[in-house]
Amino acid sequence: MTDAVVVGSGPNGLAAALTLARAGLAVEVFEAHGSIGGGLRTEPLFDSDVVHDICAAVHPMAPVSPFLRSLALEEHGVRLLHSPAAYAHPLKGRPAAVAWRDLDATCADLGSDGPRWRRLMEPLIARSRPVVELMLSDQRGVPPLGALTALAPRVPVHALRLGGTLRTEPARALLAGVAAHGVGRLPSPTTAAVALLLGHLAHSTGWPVPQGGSGTLAAAMAAQLERLGGRIHTGVRVNSLHELPAGRRITMLDVSPRELARIAPLPAGYRRRLARYRYGPGAAKADFLVEGTIPWTDPRLAQAATVHLGGAHGLPEELRHAETATARGRRVARPYIILVDPAAADPSRAVGGRRPVWAYAHVPHGDPRNPLTMIRSAVEAHAPGFTDTIVAERGLSAAELGVYNPNYVGGDIGCGALSLRQVLARPVAGWNPYRTPLPGTWLCSSATPPGPSVHGMCGHHAATAALRAAG
Repeated sequence: MTDAVVVGSGPNGLAAALTLARAGLAVEVFEAHGSIGGGLRTEPLFDSDVVHDICAAVHPMAPVSPFLRSLALEEHGVRLLHSPAAYAHPLKGRPAAVAWRDLDATCADLGSDGPRWRRLMEPLIARSRPVVELMLSDQRGVPPLGALTALAPRVPVHALRLGGTLRTEPARALLAGVAAHGVGRLPSPTTAAVALLLGHLAHSTGWPVPQGGSGTLAAAMAAQLERLGGRIHTGVRVNSLHELPAGRRITMLDVSPRELARIAPLPAGYRRRLARYRYGPGAAKADFLVEGTIPWTDPRLAQAATVHLGGAHGLPEELRHAETATARGRRVARPYIILVDPAAADPSRAVGGRRPVWAYAHVPHGDPRNPLTMIRSAVEAHAPGFTDTIVAERGLSAAELGVYNPNYVGGDIGCGALSLRQVLARPVAGWNPYRTPLPGTWLCSSATPPGPSVHGMCGHHAATAALRAAG
């Protein structure tokens, strides 16, 4: 007898399944793809010995997520590894800006802006636990006092002015590159919050990569679920909730609001509310198999697993223009790009002198352009000769990424725009954002609080709410 069914085996689907299984329920997971993981897949693409992260590669939230911490992942074979610098930002014609894991080293590099960077980050680091607790909450409780103390003086300043109180181009670019992870207009309240969250984690728990790739996270979660008696079915696309096992008490859906409307017999009123849900800009991805290392002009960039690129010179105003134009649906010649070189943190990813390099550009929603030329030239601008190191490559447009994973509607890897309205009412306004009008049926994707990133908290919160309702 199946007590609960989960549709989708991304990090939130697996988190929901584990939460239910830990409560003693018999759980089955149904996954449309031939393998589990959703955004946590790692596969060989060009060389059987070199694996590539198909979606997520770097995981700042993994060490701090209350749910993932509860899994004791290291005891299940997951090792989170760090590069000396959490992230870096090349600037044309001048030294790169580097966010070292060590705050003192970062402040020393930033010169006259070092004290201002310290004043920005140090209070957040000191109150990191309540800040993370607030950011990863279900948004229905009283915010922790420590989080309010740390964030209240900072978010408004950075929401109104890109770089806030920072004055030099390197420091402002360093922060703007992190803010752009929020995928939207710069500056804004949501991108300011993203910058402060991810920015301070860079100097505390870091931005790690899992040894062997992101797929190890999904494999560890699935193994724990199966030890608890859970079952996972891959290659099964659910087209209607009526296809799922009868007699179940709980149905968890790790799907987009659009997919929810497709497979569920929803009342007309709720269906209309879901139709107002908005998706954000797309991501267009490039995968490279590279011989040797990336020939960065500034060799310190090789010490960062994550590198932010954007504009002709990497300046914060160029990022602001690119992100704001992209959010409005306009193509730009030099978009914001996140590049990941996992071997900078995990040397085992480089095999026989070859390594995977992963990059994606922010592009308009549903953009059909192949991004290879655009991304290759952006890297080449700061690493002359990069093209000559490429052994093999492939590009996925935002439109193709949305086909690969239906949760990435139009290439929106966040499963919904991170506007202020949709942060507060995700996917619709209501006290319990996970509950649908259908009895026992719950939404648990990143279209629910606390939103995107690999933390599993959307699934955990949704499953906790379902257990509470089921008594």
